[in-house]
Parts: sequence; C-alpha cells; structure tokens
Amino acid sequence: MTATAQGLVSAANRKQFEDEGFFVLRGVVPPEHLAMMREICGEFITTYDAEMDAAGETRQGINIKGSRYFISNRHKGTRLVEFIYSDVMAEICRATLGENAFLFWEQFVVKGPEKGSKFSWHQDSAYVGTPHRPYITCWVTLDDVCEANGTVYLLPYSRAGSREVFPHKRNDESHDLEGYFGPDPGDPIIVPAGSIAVFSSTVLHRSGFNTTPQWRRVYLPQYSAEPLRRPDGKLAAFAEPFLVNGVRRNGV
Repeated sequence: MTATAQGLVSAANRKQFEDEGFFVLRGVVPPEHLAMMREICGEFITTYDAEMDAAGETRQGINIKGSRYFISNRHKGTRLVEFIYSDVMAEICRATLGENAFLFWEQFVVKGPEKGSKFSWHQDSAYVGTPHRPYITCWVTLDDVCEANGTVYLLPYSRAGSREVFPHKRNDESHDLEGYFGPDPGDPIIVPAGSIAVFSSTVLHRSGFNTTPQWRRVYLPQYSAEPLRRPDGKLAAFAEPFLVNGVRRNGV
C-alpha cells in the first residue's frame, strides 16, 4: 500500500458514510492519475463528437454535443485501470464495502462550457432495476468544482427521510430518471480537482448547469460488494474482481 493511500479514510469519514451515506476526500488523487484521466477524457470526447458528426446528429441518447456527455465503460485497454485498481480506490472500497469489491461501472460525466446541462434528483440504484445491496459511486473531480460549473448536490439520509430506493420516473425531455421532488436543495460539493466524493447508490443527488467558460469533467467509477444482476439474471454491468477477501487485484 502506498503512503498516499494508507489511512486515507478516517473514522469520521466512515461514520459519516454510515449515518448520511457519503463522505468527501479533498485532493487525494495522485497527480499522474489526474493528468492521465484528463487526457483520456479529451480523447473520448473527440471520438464521440466525430461519431455524432458522421451520423449528422447533435444528440445520442442522453449525450448532447458540446453540452453533456456520459462516456461509459471504456476502461479496458486503457490506462484508466491504473486508477480504477489503485491503492487509493482499494482503501475507499474497504472502508465502505468491506473485504470484497467488484468494479461495477465506470464513466466520464462531462459538462460543456456555458451550456452544460443539469441532472435531476436520482439514486444510482434506480438504474439497476432489481433489489440489491447498495454499491458505491466515487465522484472523482478532474476540474475544480463549484455551484457555478454544475457540481453535484447530495441529500443526506437524515434529510431525505429514507435509505431505500425511491420510486423514479423518466423525464421525457432529458431522458433522466427522477426520484425526488421535494424542496431540499441538497449539499453542494465544492472541492478542488483531484478530490473524491464517495456516496452510496441510495443517496439522492443532482447537479446544476455549467455557467462558466470552462469544461466540468468528472470520472465516476462504481464498485459493488457482489455481482449485480438484472431481472433476467444477466449481469447488470461489470463484475470485475478488485478486492477478494481483502486482497487487491490489479485489474485486466
């Protein structure tokens, strides 16, 4: 284990996760990993834009050219595995999931300058579709984030009123799932690049518009304590072993 990762998650972090469903680690991503993720993100955006141009489209699903991008599950064959399977992420998984952890999902979530769209209140577990043990989302900032550029807002369990998955409905315009319609604005995550907001898949969260002239880029690996399956029994996404009885795997 590296010196950077040792003792990364404090007792206070663990208690906050248990009580409210999340905690935040400021500036913990190694600089070389931060630079690598920024570079790969830029390459994927260029590729995605070219695909939309070739199709004569400015929108594919929930992706909107120059505005917002979900670039999902493209880690294989890239250097992203260096971060996904790093000591830093192992410590986070041990503190939240225990001695066994699987990579479930990974994606870049990007908001374009001055027009990056908002995302509605939702819980990540709503996208799985079957009852399951909650997994974790690691919201890794590739840029400084603030309210002006569309940071994430988290709604603590104590204010949401439940740790269960709320009923969600799909927004016909944005195609987002929406699961909360109350007045609480949530707590904004305002942190520098290289920080990680760790939250349970049952924590309600949303984000606002990017009104700044810069990109707002986030990398988002998700880990589960066991393979997650859909109603037909097939895997919901990945189930790549990361921690097996406490021992870290190096990825694929």
